Amino acid sequence: MVVLKGAAPSGERNFYENDETLKKILGQQLPEDFLRYAQRELQSFGKLAAGDIDERARYTDREGAPKLEKYNRLGEDISHVWVNEGYKKTVDETYRTGIVGYVHKEIPELGRKGNYVYSFSQGYLLSQSEPGFYCPVTLTMATAYLLDHYADEALKRKFMPHVCATGDTELFEGATFLTERQGGSDVGANVVQALETDDGYRLYGEKYFASNAGMAGVAMVLARMPGAQEGSKGLTLFAVPWKVDGELNGIKIRRLKDKLGVRAVPSGEVEFDGAKAYIVGDPKHGLKYMMEALNLSRICNAVASIGIMKRALDEAAEYAERRNAFGKKLTDFPMVQDSLMKLRAKQEFETAAIFDLIGLYDHVTEGSATQEEQVLNRLLIAILKKESAEQAIHFSHEAIEMHGGNGYIEDFVTPRLLRDAQVLTVWEGTANILGLELIRLVNKLSAHEIFIDHIQKRLVKLQASADVELLKEKTKELSEELTAFAGFDAALQSFEAKSLMKKMAQLFENTVALEWAEKHGGMYAPLAEIFTEVTWNTRTIGGEMKTVNYFKEVMDK
Repeated sequence: MVVLKGAAPSGERNFYENDETLKKILGQQLPEDFLRYAQRELQSFGKLAAGDIDERARYTDREGAPKLEKYNRLGEDISHVWVNEGYKKTVDETYRTGIVGYVHKEIPELGRKGNYVYSFSQGYLLSQSEPGFYCPVTLTMATAYLLDHYADEALKRKFMPHVCATGDTELFEGATFLTERQGGSDVGANVVQALETDDGYRLYGEKYFASNAGMAGVAMVLARMPGAQEGSKGLTLFAVPWKVDGELNGIKIRRLKDKLGVRAVPSGEVEFDGAKAYIVGDPKHGLKYMMEALNLSRICNAVASIGIMKRALDEAAEYAERRNAFGKKLTDFPMVQDSLMKLRAKQEFETAAIFDLIGLYDHVTEGSATQEEQVLNRLLIAILKKESAEQAIHFSHEAIEMHGGNGYIEDFVTPRLLRDAQVLTVWEGTANILGLELIRLVNKLSAHEIFIDHIQKRLVKLQASADVELLKEKTKELSEELTAFAGFDAALQSFEAKSLMKKMAQLFENTVALEWAEKHGGMYAPLAEIFTEVTWNTRTIGGEMKTVNYFKEVMDK
Protein backbone atom coordinates (compact mmCIF):
# COMPACT_ATOMS: atom_id res chain seq x y z
CA MET A 1 0.00 0.00 0.00
CA VAL A 2 1.34 3.43 -0.94
CA VAL A 3 0.72 5.57 2.13
CA LEU A 4 2.59 8.40 3.76
CA LYS A 5 4.72 7.45 6.74
CA GLY A 6 2.88 7.74 10.01
CA ALA A 7 -0.55 7.57 8.37
CA ALA A 8 -1.85 4.46 10.14
CA PRO A 9 -5.38 4.28 11.54
CA SER A 10 -5.70 6.60 14.53
CA GLY A 11 -5.73 3.81 17.13
CA GLU A 12 -2.39 2.49 15.84
CA ARG A 13 -0.64 5.75 15.11
CA ASN A 14 2.62 6.91 16.59
CA PHE A 15 3.69 10.32 15.39
CA TYR A 16 7.36 9.60 16.09
CA GLU A 17 7.82 5.98 15.07
CA ASN A 18 8.00 6.42 11.30
CA ASP A 19 9.21 10.02 11.12
CA GLU A 20 12.62 9.44 9.56
CA THR A 21 13.30 13.14 9.12
CA LEU A 22 12.83 13.91 12.81
CA LYS A 23 15.01 10.94 13.70
CA LYS A 24 17.78 12.18 11.41
CA ILE A 25 17.52 15.68 12.90
CA LEU A 26 17.96 14.29 16.39
CA GLY A 27 20.83 12.09 15.25
CA GLN A 28 22.62 15.15 13.88
CA GLN A 29 22.01 17.46 16.84
CA LEU A 30 22.04 15.35 20.02
CA PRO A 31 24.99 13.61 21.71
CA GLU A 32 24.81 9.83 21.80
CA ASP A 33 23.50 9.29 25.33
CA PHE A 34 20.93 12.09 24.98
CA LEU A 35 19.88 10.65 21.62
CA ARG A 36 19.15 7.24 23.13
CA TYR A 37 17.11 8.87 25.88
CA ALA A 38 15.23 11.09 23.41
CA GLN A 39 14.43 8.20 21.07
CA ARG A 40 12.87 6.19 23.88
CA GLU A 41 10.91 9.10 25.34
CA LEU A 42 9.69 10.39 21.98
CA GLN A 43 8.56 6.89 20.98
CA SER A 44 6.36 6.88 24.07
CA PHE A 45 5.15 10.46 23.69
CA GLY A 46 4.53 10.00 19.96
CA LYS A 47 2.11 7.19 20.75
CA LEU A 48 0.42 9.20 23.49
CA ALA A 49 0.03 12.26 21.24
CA ALA A 50 -1.41 10.22 18.38
CA GLY A 51 -3.77 8.31 20.67
CA ASP A 52 -5.15 9.57 23.96
CA ILE A 53 -4.13 13.22 23.56
CA ASP A 54 -5.68 13.32 20.10
CA GLU A 55 -8.97 11.91 21.38
CA ARG A 56 -9.05 14.40 24.25
CA ALA A 57 -8.27 17.25 21.86
CA ARG A 58 -11.31 16.37 19.77
CA TYR A 59 -13.55 16.42 22.84
CA THR A 60 -12.11 19.71 24.09
CA ASP A 61 -12.63 21.33 20.70
CA ARG A 62 -16.19 20.10 20.15
CA GLU A 63 -17.75 19.83 23.60
CA GLY A 64 -15.29 20.46 26.43
CA ALA A 65 -13.85 23.93 25.78
CA PRO A 66 -12.82 26.00 28.82
CA LYS A 67 -15.63 27.88 30.54
CA LEU A 68 -15.54 30.89 32.85
CA GLU A 69 -17.26 30.43 36.19
CA LYS A 70 -17.43 34.09 37.11
CA TYR A 71 -19.26 33.93 40.46
CA ASN A 72 -19.81 31.41 43.24
CA ARG A 73 -23.16 30.68 44.85
CA LEU A 74 -22.71 33.66 47.19
CA GLY A 75 -22.25 36.04 44.29
CA GLU A 76 -18.53 36.48 44.93
CA ASP A 77 -16.26 36.96 41.93
CA ILE A 78 -14.07 33.85 41.76
CA SER A 79 -13.03 34.16 38.06
CA HIS A 80 -12.51 30.40 37.90
CA VAL A 81 -11.83 28.74 34.55
CA TRP A 82 -13.25 25.25 34.20
CA VAL A 83 -11.40 22.77 31.98
CA ASN A 84 -12.41 19.19 31.34
CA GLU A 85 -10.75 16.22 33.03
CA GLY A 86 -9.17 14.94 29.83
CA TYR A 87 -7.50 18.31 29.27
CA LYS A 88 -6.16 18.21 32.82
CA LYS A 89 -4.68 14.80 32.11
CA THR A 90 -3.02 16.08 28.95
CA VAL A 91 -1.54 18.97 30.96
CA ASP A 92 -0.15 16.59 33.56
CA GLU A 93 1.25 14.04 31.12
CA THR A 94 2.84 16.64 28.86
CA TYR A 95 4.67 18.65 31.51
CA ARG A 96 5.91 15.44 33.15
CA THR A 97 7.89 14.75 29.97
CA GLY A 98 10.03 17.82 30.73
CA ILE A 99 8.88 19.70 27.62
CA VAL A 100 9.54 22.89 29.63
CA GLY A 101 11.36 21.77 32.75
CA TYR A 102 14.28 19.92 31.18
CA VAL A 103 15.39 22.98 29.25
CA HIS A 104 16.25 24.54 32.63
CA LYS A 105 17.01 21.66 34.97
CA GLU A 106 18.81 18.33 34.82
CA ILE A 107 17.27 15.25 33.29
CA PRO A 108 17.78 12.82 36.20
CA GLU A 109 18.75 9.91 33.98
CA LEU A 110 21.40 11.94 32.13
CA GLY A 111 22.64 14.24 34.91
CA ARG A 112 22.47 17.32 32.68
CA LYS A 113 19.98 19.74 31.21
CA GLY A 114 18.10 19.08 28.02
CA ASN A 115 17.89 21.61 25.20
CA TYR A 116 15.47 23.26 22.81
CA VAL A 117 16.02 20.71 20.04
CA TYR A 118 14.55 18.03 22.30
CA SER A 119 11.80 20.28 23.68
CA PHE A 120 10.71 21.36 20.21
CA SER A 121 10.70 17.74 19.05
CA GLN A 122 8.14 17.09 21.76
CA GLY A 123 6.22 20.21 20.71
CA TYR A 124 6.22 19.06 17.09
CA LEU A 125 4.63 15.75 18.07
CA LEU A 126 2.15 17.42 20.43
CA SER A 127 1.06 19.94 17.79
CA GLN A 128 0.02 17.18 15.43
CA SER A 129 -2.88 16.47 17.78
CA GLU A 130 -3.29 19.50 20.08
CA PRO A 131 -1.79 22.77 18.79
CA GLY A 132 -4.26 24.59 21.05
CA PHE A 133 -2.64 23.19 24.19
CA TYR A 134 0.82 23.86 22.76
CA CYS A 135 -0.02 27.54 23.28
CA PRO A 136 0.02 27.23 27.12
CA VAL A 137 3.19 25.15 26.82
CA THR A 138 4.69 27.97 24.74
CA LEU A 139 3.68 30.55 27.34
CA THR A 140 5.19 28.44 30.09
CA MET A 141 8.42 28.12 28.09
CA ALA A 142 8.52 31.91 27.68
CA THR A 143 7.85 32.43 31.39
CA ALA A 144 10.63 30.02 32.34
CA TYR A 145 13.01 31.77 29.92
CA LEU A 146 12.32 35.21 31.41
CA LEU A 147 12.65 34.06 35.01
CA ASP A 148 15.78 32.03 34.33
CA HIS A 149 17.55 34.80 32.42
CA TYR A 150 16.47 37.96 34.25
CA ALA A 151 14.88 37.33 37.65
CA ASP A 152 16.91 37.70 40.85
CA GLU A 153 17.74 34.59 42.84
CA ALA A 154 14.89 35.07 45.33
CA LEU A 155 12.35 35.28 42.53
CA LYS A 156 13.83 32.24 40.80
CA ARG A 157 13.53 30.23 44.01
CA LYS A 158 9.92 31.34 44.37
CA PHE A 159 8.69 30.46 40.89
CA MET A 160 11.16 28.39 38.82
CA PRO A 161 10.61 25.01 40.57
CA HIS A 162 6.88 25.30 39.84
CA VAL A 163 7.16 26.61 36.29
CA CYS A 164 9.63 23.81 35.52
CA ALA A 165 7.73 21.11 37.43
CA THR A 166 7.88 17.59 36.01
CA GLY A 167 5.62 15.92 38.56
CA ASP A 168 7.99 16.61 41.45
CA THR A 169 6.10 19.67 42.78
CA GLU A 170 3.00 21.75 42.05
CA LEU A 171 2.94 23.01 38.48
CA PHE A 172 2.57 26.69 37.68
CA GLU A 173 1.81 27.13 34.01
CA GLY A 174 2.95 30.46 32.64
CA ALA A 175 1.49 33.33 30.65
CA THR A 176 2.74 36.49 28.95
CA PHE A 177 0.26 39.36 29.01
CA LEU A 178 1.13 42.12 26.53
CA THR A 179 -1.96 43.11 24.57
CA GLU A 180 -4.14 45.99 25.71
CA ARG A 181 -7.30 47.28 24.06
CA GLN A 182 -5.84 50.59 22.90
CA GLY A 183 -2.48 49.22 21.78
CA GLY A 184 -2.64 45.79 20.22
CA SER A 185 0.70 45.28 18.50
CA ASP A 186 1.66 48.83 19.49
CA VAL A 187 2.88 47.76 22.92
CA GLY A 188 4.30 51.21 23.58
CA ALA A 189 0.73 52.46 24.01
CA ASN A 190 0.19 50.21 27.05
CA VAL A 191 -1.20 51.92 30.16
CA VAL A 192 -1.45 49.22 32.87
CA GLN A 193 0.05 50.86 35.96
CA ALA A 194 2.44 49.54 38.60
CA LEU A 195 2.21 51.45 41.88
CA GLU A 196 4.69 50.99 44.70
CA THR A 197 3.23 50.26 48.15
CA ASP A 198 4.66 49.36 51.55
CA ASP A 199 4.74 45.68 50.64
CA GLY A 200 5.90 45.95 47.03
CA TYR A 201 4.29 46.76 43.70
CA ARG A 202 0.62 46.46 42.79
CA LEU A 203 -0.82 46.42 39.27
CA TYR A 204 -3.93 48.24 38.05
CA GLY A 205 -5.54 48.08 34.61
CA GLU A 206 -6.52 45.48 32.02
CA LYS A 207 -5.01 43.18 29.44
CA TYR A 208 -7.35 42.65 26.53
CA PHE A 209 -6.10 39.35 25.06
CA ALA A 210 -4.61 37.22 27.82
CA SER A 211 -4.09 33.57 26.87
CA ASN A 212 -3.99 30.86 29.52
CA ALA A 213 -6.07 33.11 31.77
CA GLY A 214 -7.22 31.19 34.84
CA MET A 215 -4.83 28.30 34.19
CA ALA A 216 -1.52 30.12 34.66
CA GLY A 217 0.11 30.03 38.08
CA VAL A 218 2.25 33.04 37.25
CA ALA A 219 1.99 35.61 34.46
CA MET A 220 4.69 37.84 33.01
CA VAL A 221 3.14 41.29 32.61
CA LEU A 222 4.35 44.58 31.15
CA ALA A 223 3.29 47.63 33.17
CA ARG A 224 4.28 51.27 33.52
CA MET A 225 5.56 52.75 36.80
CA PRO A 226 4.76 56.37 37.75
CA GLY A 227 7.19 58.79 36.15
CA ALA A 228 8.34 56.29 33.51
CA GLN A 229 8.87 57.70 30.04
CA GLU A 230 6.21 57.40 27.37
CA GLY A 231 6.32 54.64 24.81
CA SER A 232 7.81 51.17 24.88
CA LYS A 233 10.96 52.15 26.79
CA GLY A 234 8.87 53.07 29.83
CA LEU A 235 7.58 49.53 30.38
CA THR A 236 8.77 47.27 33.21
CA LEU A 237 8.43 43.49 33.34
CA PHE A 238 6.65 41.99 36.35
CA ALA A 239 6.00 38.44 37.55
CA VAL A 240 2.43 38.25 38.84
CA PRO A 241 1.22 35.16 40.73
CA TRP A 242 -2.38 34.25 39.94
CA LYS A 243 -3.10 33.47 43.60
CA VAL A 244 -1.55 34.52 46.90
CA ASP A 245 -2.21 32.38 49.98
CA GLY A 246 -4.86 30.48 48.05
CA GLU A 247 -6.87 33.56 47.08
CA LEU A 248 -7.07 35.46 43.79
CA ASN A 249 -4.29 38.03 43.65
CA GLY A 250 -6.40 41.07 42.79
CA ILE A 251 -7.14 39.52 39.40
CA LYS A 252 -10.49 39.16 37.65
CA ILE A 253 -11.43 37.65 34.31
CA ARG A 254 -14.06 39.76 32.56
CA ARG A 255 -14.83 37.14 29.93
CA LEU A 256 -13.24 34.40 27.79
CA LYS A 257 -12.88 35.01 24.07
CA ASP A 258 -15.04 32.92 21.73
CA LYS A 259 -12.29 32.00 19.27
CA LEU A 260 -12.44 30.43 15.83
CA GLY A 261 -9.94 27.75 16.80
CA VAL A 262 -7.34 26.68 19.40
CA ARG A 263 -10.27 26.38 21.77
CA ALA A 264 -8.22 24.38 24.25
CA VAL A 265 -6.48 27.51 25.51
CA PRO A 266 -8.60 29.92 27.56
CA SER A 267 -7.98 33.44 26.25
CA GLY A 268 -9.64 36.22 28.19
CA GLU A 269 -9.85 39.83 29.21
CA VAL A 270 -8.06 40.21 32.54
CA GLU A 271 -8.39 43.04 35.06
CA PHE A 272 -5.76 43.86 37.66
CA ASP A 273 -7.04 45.61 40.78
CA GLY A 274 -4.08 45.77 43.14
CA ALA A 275 -2.42 42.54 42.00
CA LYS A 276 0.84 41.88 43.86
CA ALA A 277 3.72 41.95 41.39
CA TYR A 278 7.49 41.42 41.41
CA ILE A 279 9.92 43.32 39.19
CA VAL A 280 11.93 41.11 36.86
CA GLY A 281 15.38 42.41 35.90
CA ASP A 282 16.17 46.03 35.10
CA PRO A 283 12.97 48.12 35.29
CA LYS A 284 14.03 49.99 32.14
CA HIS A 285 14.37 46.88 29.99
CA GLY A 286 10.92 45.29 30.29
CA LEU A 287 10.03 45.36 26.62
CA LYS A 288 13.51 44.19 25.60
CA TYR A 289 13.12 41.13 27.83
CA MET A 290 9.64 40.41 26.55
CA MET A 291 10.80 40.67 22.93
CA GLU A 292 13.44 38.02 23.61
CA ALA A 293 10.73 35.76 25.00
CA LEU A 294 8.62 36.61 21.96
CA ASN A 295 11.35 35.27 19.69
CA LEU A 296 11.21 31.98 21.59
CA SER A 297 7.42 31.98 21.21
CA ARG A 298 7.81 32.60 17.47
CA ILE A 299 9.86 29.43 17.17
CA CYS A 300 7.13 27.60 19.09
CA ASN A 301 4.66 29.04 16.59
CA ALA A 302 6.73 27.68 13.71
CA VAL A 303 6.92 24.27 15.41
CA ALA A 304 3.14 24.24 15.83
CA SER A 305 2.85 25.10 12.14
CA ILE A 306 4.98 22.18 10.94
CA GLY A 307 3.07 19.92 13.32
CA ILE A 308 -0.19 20.91 11.65
CA MET A 309 1.43 20.56 8.23
CA LYS A 310 2.53 17.02 9.05
CA ARG A 311 -0.87 15.96 10.36
CA ALA A 312 -2.69 17.53 7.41
CA LEU A 313 -0.41 15.75 4.95
CA ASP A 314 -0.76 12.41 6.73
CA GLU A 315 -4.54 12.71 6.76
CA ALA A 316 -4.65 13.67 3.07
CA ALA A 317 -2.36 10.81 2.03
CA GLU A 318 -4.22 8.23 4.10
CA TYR A 319 -7.60 9.31 2.76
CA ALA A 320 -6.35 9.37 -0.83
CA GLU A 321 -5.10 5.80 -0.47
CA ARG A 322 -8.38 4.57 0.98
CA ARG A 323 -10.80 6.46 -1.28
CA ASN A 324 -11.91 4.97 -4.59
CA ALA A 325 -13.29 7.13 -7.41
CA PHE A 326 -14.04 6.27 -11.06
CA GLY A 327 -12.73 2.74 -10.48
CA LYS A 328 -9.35 3.81 -9.09
CA LYS A 329 -7.80 4.88 -5.84
CA LEU A 330 -7.22 8.60 -5.61
CA THR A 331 -3.49 7.91 -5.35
CA ASP A 332 -3.57 6.43 -8.88
CA PHE A 333 -4.42 9.81 -10.40
CA PRO A 334 -1.46 11.96 -11.51
CA MET A 335 -3.05 15.19 -10.26
CA VAL A 336 -3.41 13.67 -6.76
CA GLN A 337 0.14 12.35 -6.85
CA ASP A 338 1.33 15.80 -7.87
CA SER A 339 -0.50 17.47 -4.98
CA LEU A 340 0.77 15.04 -2.37
CA MET A 341 4.37 15.14 -3.56
CA LYS A 342 4.51 18.92 -3.58
CA LEU A 343 3.20 18.97 -0.03
CA ARG A 344 5.63 16.24 0.99
CA ALA A 345 8.65 18.11 -0.34
CA LYS A 346 7.64 21.31 1.42
CA GLN A 347 6.83 19.59 4.70
CA GLU A 348 10.07 17.63 4.90
CA PHE A 349 12.39 20.52 4.13
CA GLU A 350 10.52 23.18 6.06
CA THR A 351 10.76 20.87 9.07
CA ALA A 352 14.48 20.37 8.47
CA ALA A 353 15.00 24.12 8.04
CA ILE A 354 13.16 25.03 11.24
CA PHE A 355 15.17 22.51 13.24
CA ASP A 356 18.31 23.92 11.61
CA LEU A 357 17.23 27.25 13.13
CA ILE A 358 16.50 25.59 16.48
CA GLY A 359 20.05 24.23 16.58
CA LEU A 360 21.29 27.79 16.06
CA TYR A 361 18.90 29.04 18.75
CA ASP A 362 20.32 26.53 21.24
CA HIS A 363 23.78 27.87 20.42
CA VAL A 364 22.65 31.48 20.89
CA THR A 365 20.95 30.82 24.22
CA GLU A 366 24.09 29.13 25.51
CA GLY A 367 25.73 32.56 25.29
CA SER A 368 28.66 31.71 23.01
CA ALA A 369 27.26 32.90 19.67
CA THR A 370 28.92 35.63 17.63
CA GLN A 371 27.13 38.89 16.86
CA GLU A 372 26.52 37.67 13.30
CA GLU A 373 24.98 34.43 14.57
CA GLN A 374 22.68 36.36 16.91
CA VAL A 375 21.48 38.56 14.05
CA LEU A 376 21.00 35.56 11.76
CA ASN A 377 19.02 33.84 14.50
CA ARG A 378 16.61 36.77 14.82
CA LEU A 379 16.25 37.02 11.05
CA LEU A 380 15.54 33.33 10.51
CA ILE A 381 12.98 33.34 13.33
CA ALA A 382 11.06 36.11 11.59
CA ILE A 383 11.11 34.70 8.05
CA LEU A 384 10.44 31.07 9.05
CA LYS A 385 7.66 31.96 11.48
CA LYS A 386 5.90 33.83 8.67
CA GLU A 387 6.46 31.14 6.06
CA SER A 388 5.48 28.16 8.21
CA ALA A 389 2.32 29.82 9.56
CA GLU A 390 1.11 30.55 6.04
CA GLN A 391 1.95 27.00 4.96
CA ALA A 392 0.00 25.49 7.87
CA ILE A 393 -3.14 27.16 6.51
CA HIS A 394 -2.31 26.04 2.96
CA PHE A 395 -1.72 22.42 4.04
CA SER A 396 -4.97 22.35 6.02
CA HIS A 397 -6.85 23.68 2.99
CA GLU A 398 -5.24 21.05 0.74
CA ALA A 399 -6.14 18.26 3.18
CA ILE A 400 -9.77 19.37 3.20
CA GLU A 401 -9.84 19.46 -0.60
CA MET A 402 -8.33 15.95 -0.78
CA HIS A 403 -11.18 14.70 1.42
CA GLY A 404 -13.82 16.46 -0.65
CA GLY A 405 -17.06 17.02 1.27
CA ASN A 406 -15.82 14.83 4.12
CA GLY A 407 -13.02 17.29 4.74
CA TYR A 408 -15.59 19.88 5.80
CA ILE A 409 -17.26 17.55 8.32
CA GLU A 410 -16.29 17.63 11.99
CA ASP A 411 -16.12 13.82 12.10
CA PHE A 412 -12.71 14.32 10.52
CA VAL A 413 -9.80 16.24 12.02
CA THR A 414 -9.37 18.47 8.96
CA PRO A 415 -11.77 21.29 9.98
CA ARG A 416 -10.02 21.62 13.33
CA LEU A 417 -6.62 21.72 11.66
CA LEU A 418 -7.73 24.65 9.51
CA ARG A 419 -9.31 26.51 12.42
CA ASP A 420 -6.24 25.98 14.60
CA ALA A 421 -3.82 26.88 11.80
CA GLN A 422 -5.48 30.20 11.07
CA VAL A 423 -4.34 31.78 14.34
CA LEU A 424 -0.67 30.99 13.70
CA THR A 425 -0.36 33.83 11.19
CA VAL A 426 -1.61 36.19 13.91
CA TRP A 427 -0.07 34.98 17.17
CA GLU A 428 3.41 36.24 18.02
CA GLY A 429 3.33 38.80 15.21
CA THR A 430 1.42 39.06 11.94
CA ALA A 431 3.22 39.16 8.59
CA ASN A 432 3.18 42.96 8.78
CA ILE A 433 4.83 42.98 12.20
CA LEU A 434 7.42 40.46 11.01
CA GLY A 435 8.05 42.67 8.00
CA LEU A 436 8.90 45.50 10.38
CA GLU A 437 11.35 43.18 12.10
CA LEU A 438 13.10 42.58 8.77
CA ILE A 439 13.33 46.33 8.23
CA ARG A 440 14.84 46.88 11.69
CA LEU A 441 17.37 44.09 11.24
CA VAL A 442 18.43 45.33 7.81
CA ASN A 443 18.64 49.00 8.74
CA LYS A 444 20.35 48.60 12.11
CA LEU A 445 22.36 45.39 11.81
CA SER A 446 22.87 44.76 8.06
CA ALA A 447 21.10 41.43 8.46
CA HIS A 448 20.68 41.03 4.70
CA GLU A 449 24.45 40.90 4.23
CA ILE A 450 24.82 38.34 7.01
CA PHE A 451 22.05 36.21 5.48
CA ILE A 452 23.50 36.22 1.95
CA ASP A 453 26.98 35.46 3.25
CA HIS A 454 25.57 32.54 5.25
CA ILE A 455 23.79 31.07 2.24
CA GLN A 456 26.82 31.47 -0.01
CA LYS A 457 29.07 29.68 2.48
CA ARG A 458 26.68 26.75 2.61
CA LEU A 459 26.19 26.52 -1.15
CA VAL A 460 29.90 26.52 -1.88
CA LYS A 461 30.27 23.31 0.15
CA LEU A 462 27.82 21.41 -2.06
CA GLN A 463 28.82 19.30 -5.04
CA ALA A 464 28.27 20.97 -8.39
CA SER A 465 24.86 20.37 -9.96
CA ALA A 466 22.28 22.24 -12.00
CA ASP A 467 20.17 22.87 -8.90
CA VAL A 468 23.14 24.20 -6.94
CA GLU A 469 24.01 26.55 -9.80
CA LEU A 470 20.40 27.69 -9.95
CA LEU A 471 20.46 28.49 -6.23
CA LYS A 472 23.71 30.40 -6.58
CA GLU A 473 22.07 32.52 -9.27
CA LYS A 474 18.98 33.06 -7.11
CA THR A 475 21.25 34.08 -4.23
CA LYS A 476 22.92 36.67 -6.43
CA GLU A 477 19.55 38.05 -7.56
CA LEU A 478 18.24 38.23 -4.01
CA SER A 479 21.44 39.88 -2.82
CA GLU A 480 20.94 42.66 -5.37
CA GLU A 481 17.31 43.08 -4.32
CA LEU A 482 18.18 43.22 -0.63
CA THR A 483 20.95 45.73 -1.24
CA ALA A 484 18.47 47.96 -3.06
CA PHE A 485 15.92 47.38 -0.28
CA ALA A 486 18.41 48.63 2.32
CA GLY A 487 18.52 51.98 0.52
CA PHE A 488 14.77 52.48 0.12
CA ASP A 489 12.82 55.04 2.14
CA ALA A 490 10.57 53.84 4.97
CA ALA A 491 7.39 53.64 2.89
CA LEU A 492 8.96 51.58 0.11
CA GLN A 493 10.70 49.27 2.58
CA SER A 494 7.35 48.64 4.26
CA PHE A 495 5.79 47.87 0.86
CA GLU A 496 8.50 45.41 -0.22
CA ALA A 497 9.36 43.66 3.06
CA LYS A 498 6.94 40.74 2.99
CA SER A 499 7.70 39.65 -0.56
CA LEU A 500 11.43 39.66 0.20
CA MET A 501 10.85 37.58 3.33
CA LYS A 502 9.14 34.97 1.17
CA LYS A 503 12.14 34.77 -1.15
CA MET A 504 14.54 34.56 1.80
CA ALA A 505 12.57 31.70 3.32
CA GLN A 506 12.51 29.86 -0.01
CA LEU A 507 16.25 30.31 -0.51
CA PHE A 508 17.11 29.12 2.99
CA GLU A 509 14.82 26.09 2.81
CA ASN A 510 16.05 25.18 -0.66
CA THR A 511 19.65 25.31 0.56
CA VAL A 512 18.73 22.94 3.39
CA ALA A 513 16.96 20.68 0.87
CA LEU A 514 20.05 20.34 -1.32
CA GLU A 515 22.21 19.66 1.74
CA TRP A 516 19.86 16.87 2.82
CA ALA A 517 19.79 15.39 -0.68
CA GLU A 518 23.58 15.24 -0.75
CA LYS A 519 24.03 14.00 2.80
CA HIS A 520 21.18 11.50 3.12
CA GLY A 521 20.25 10.58 -0.45
CA GLY A 522 17.29 8.21 -0.63
CA MET A 523 13.93 9.94 -0.82
CA TYR A 524 15.52 13.32 -0.07
CA ALA A 525 17.19 13.48 -3.48
CA PRO A 526 13.99 13.40 -5.58
CA LEU A 527 12.19 15.53 -3.01
CA ALA A 528 14.91 18.17 -3.29
CA GLU A 529 14.54 18.16 -7.08
CA ILE A 530 10.80 18.68 -6.69
CA PHE A 531 11.27 21.38 -4.05
CA THR A 532 13.63 23.31 -6.32
CA GLU A 533 11.40 22.96 -9.37
CA VAL A 534 8.26 24.07 -7.52
CA THR A 535 9.94 26.88 -5.58
CA TRP A 536 11.39 28.61 -8.65
CA ASN A 537 8.74 27.48 -11.15
CA THR A 538 11.28 25.96 -13.53
CA ARG A 539 9.04 23.28 -15.04
CA THR A 540 7.66 24.06 -18.50
CA ILE A 541 4.29 22.78 -19.69
CA GLY A 542 4.60 19.30 -21.14
CA GLY A 543 7.84 18.67 -19.26
CA GLU A 544 8.80 15.72 -17.05
CA MET A 545 6.24 14.90 -14.34
CA LYS A 546 8.73 14.46 -11.51
CA THR A 547 6.07 14.43 -8.82
CA VAL A 548 4.34 11.54 -10.58
CA ASN A 549 7.44 9.64 -11.59
CA TYR A 550 8.88 9.72 -8.07
CA PHE A 551 5.59 9.13 -6.27
CA LYS A 552 5.90 5.45 -5.36
CA GLU A 553 9.62 5.72 -4.66
CA VAL A 554 9.03 8.46 -2.08
CA MET A 555 5.67 7.51 -0.61
CA ASP A 556 6.78 3.97 0.13
CA LYS A 557 9.56 5.34 2.36
